[in-house]
Amino acid sequence: MRGTLKAFLCFLLPILFLAAGAPDPARAQQQEKRIALVVGNGAYAKSPLATTANDAGLIAQTLQAAGFDVVGARDLDGDTLRKSFRDFIQKAQASGPGTVAMIYLAGYGVQLAGENYFVPVDSNVTRDTDIPTEALRISDYARQLAALPLKANILVLDAARAQPFIEGGQPIASGLALVEPDPNMLIAFNAAPGTVAPEEPGPYGIYAQSLAEMIRTGGLPLAEVFDRLRLRVNEASKGAQVPWNEQKISAPFSFFERGPDAPPPATAPDQVAAIRSKPIRDLGVQDAYAAALQRDTLPAYEEFLATYPNDPMSGRVMAIVAARREAITWRRTYRTDTPEAYWSYLRRYSRGPHAGDARRRLAILTAPVEPPPTFAMIDYDVPPPPPEEIVYVDRPVLLFGDPVFGFAPPPPPPVYYLPPPPPDFIVLEPPLPVVGLFVLPQPLFVPIPVFVRPPIYVAPPPNNIIYQNIHNTTVINTVINRPLAPPPGGGPGTGPASLAPAVAGRANPVGPAVPQAVAQRAALIQQGKAPMPPSATIQPTARPGIPPVTPANVAPNAVPNAGPRTVPGAVPSAAPSAAPAAVPGAAPSAAPQAKLPAANTLPVPGARGGPPAPPAGAGPLPGGRPAPTATAPGATPPAHPGAPIAAAPATASPNATNPAAVPGQPPKPPVAQTAPGAGPADRAKSATRGPAGTPPAAAAGKPVAPAPLAAREPVRPQTRPPVPPQAARPVAPPPRPQAVARPTPPPPPRVSAPPPRVAAPPPPRPAPVAVARPAPPPVARPAPPPPPPRVAVAPPRPAAPPPRPAAPAPKKCPPNQPRC
Repeated sequence: MRGTLKAFLCFLLPILFLAAGAPDPARAQQQEKRIALVVGNGAYAKSPLATTANDAGLIAQTLQAAGFDVVGARDLDGDTLRKSFRDFIQKAQASGPGTVAMIYLAGYGVQLAGENYFVPVDSNVTRDTDIPTEALRISDYARQLAALPLKANILVLDAARAQPFIEGGQPIASGLALVEPDPNMLIAFNAAPGTVAPEEPGPYGIYAQSLAEMIRTGGLPLAEVFDRLRLRVNEASKGAQVPWNEQKISAPFSFFERGPDAPPPATAPDQVAAIRSKPIRDLGVQDAYAAALQRDTLPAYEEFLATYPNDPMSGRVMAIVAARREAITWRRTYRTDTPEAYWSYLRRYSRGPHAGDARRRLAILTAPVEPPPTFAMIDYDVPPPPPEEIVYVDRPVLLFGDPVFGFAPPPPPPVYYLPPPPPDFIVLEPPLPVVGLFVLPQPLFVPIPVFVRPPIYVAPPPNNIIYQNIHNTTVINTVINRPLAPPPGGGPGTGPASLAPAVAGRANPVGPAVPQAVAQRAALIQQGKAPMPPSATIQPTARPGIPPVTPANVAPNAVPNAGPRTVPGAVPSAAPSAAPAAVPGAAPSAAPQAKLPAANTLPVPGARGGPPAPPAGAGPLPGGRPAPTATAPGATPPAHPGAPIAAAPATASPNATNPAAVPGQPPKPPVAQTAPGAGPADRAKSATRGPAGTPPAAAAGKPVAPAPLAAREPVRPQTRPPVPPQAARPVAPPPRPQAVARPTPPPPPRVSAPPPRVAAPPPPRPAPVAVARPAPPPVARPAPPPPPPRVAVAPPRPAAPPPRPAAPAPKKCPPNQPRC
């Protein structure tokens, strides 16, 4: 028995050791580094683009979640863009052979003589001859990447748009040129070669959002990502846009993996493979159209036309075939680069998209434009176009959504070709506002499904919070999607503070780092050694959902200068309809009277529970408003700190102190003050304004109950900062005559208040008030409506009481009656 056990153990132990030593296939794979360069140019002077910067931000964020070490920027000039490409290629060279490098460019792209160019924001392209010097030739950098021993290179050009630059010289073809990728490289365009994508309002372009959706889908090989991308873009654009891609990557690659806990697909993979492998002639028209788009080859489109020549989709497919046939013909012509080749192209497409390129090359080769009577036609890979195709390519710009064609919208692809998009990735919120120049916008990150994760063999990128929290909704909501405060004194404008994020190399720990060349450029601008780029003052088309930049003291949903608001250390300003414009001599605030702060606004400076009032001589407050202690224009500076500011005699101040307010007594109703000779309408308007003096309770720091508002006019007298008690005692008598005086010289103003009110004219106001207080109220106030005559006899009235004590009536009593 022991011998049998020993033999069994001797046989089992080596197997266990071998099993333990055998590495896991995923772990045995070499660590895969992922790097990416993302650029979004939209601030073009001739025609800004609304979505390109947002698109670059969305792709950069998605690549960060997939484990890419991303550097990105927006609105780069030619010199900075070239240096950024150079630095990225050096970084790819230092990363090693297991590296996947990806470049995403969004902006304007043009083609010239078979080459594709990316246009910087500072380019001055006006003629075809300006393109090679002003724009960046993509093949120069693609060849450098292809020469490196990398695992894969992915080059995405989201730049096939109708260009606005060429104004003279030979015309150029629209869109991008059909090219052949180098080994280990994939090249993708947002629109088919020779065609352009339609204009989009935003916030994101269809191509960028669809690309981000496919990258986030787990378990898709690289080729499947771009095949589904083509179907999604064509569906979302209603057939107006057909992306293109071609690859020569042999190594397996996927952005994300699908975990074992993932829900099963709606259709079994073997069934999907069987359907996709069928010939197009064996499929229904809806499946046939989806199959032709998914394969995206000239034979597949021609097979659809042969099977369904009278279908409504045949015209749309014929336009795709016409553009692809012409692009293939031109690529073969340019590669041959002989006079016979260009004559052959002109024989097929005398007014084709590349006819100008052919004549340009013939001039360079010193060959006549008109071919000789006999020459050897080159052998093309495709047959000549039928006459019905010429109408689609005999135009300066080819757009599949051109209403001239009248194409019917394509049918939606079947689910086994393209599943529906995730519900949370159909309508994306606009990105957060940018925080500085050159910095990419930060989109609101949508969590990755829990069953989708990056491959375990991916080397974690440095300083990547998104990669570490793609499923953590708490971190996503509180950290990743948290809006960033703009730099103090700056923002996305042209101020020096707007360069701080780019100089630092990273706007925040969540977003991608800016290229080193961009950080150096921003530092030179900040130091004054380089000029501010003109693109900094160019605002692309308004992006839906993004509010305009507002001052720091305005709420996000408030409109500047649209209503009252309270700022710490400043006097609340009045609404436009609440008070007249700024009155010189307003004391001590330079702003008009305003409504009281609401419950959710900031307290009045100096009041109980509020911030202290700013010291005298303080600088301007945020938003450019003067400090409360600043002397208003035309006013006399205070004699000592805390003293009231004498008003200018030119105009009356609506903030004059209520003459009826007596220290130590409750404030009486406000008295409306009008100019001498004012009519009833003026007195009614003046009655709605009310005084702006500070009551004793407010001066003592006690809260005062809000007073009712009349005709939306504030009548609270405590909207001004409280005056210290020692300054409140001599408060109004000295400045009153000057504050109420109007330019018109007539005598004392009329008093529109009832008889019980003490409303003396401003000039003799101190004397009548002092004499009228000891006198009995009934005798002193029998004034009829016209007050001036009664005010004139007001001084003799106190002399009337002396005859009263000397009563001669008792002397006239009869002698027999001691008392009458």
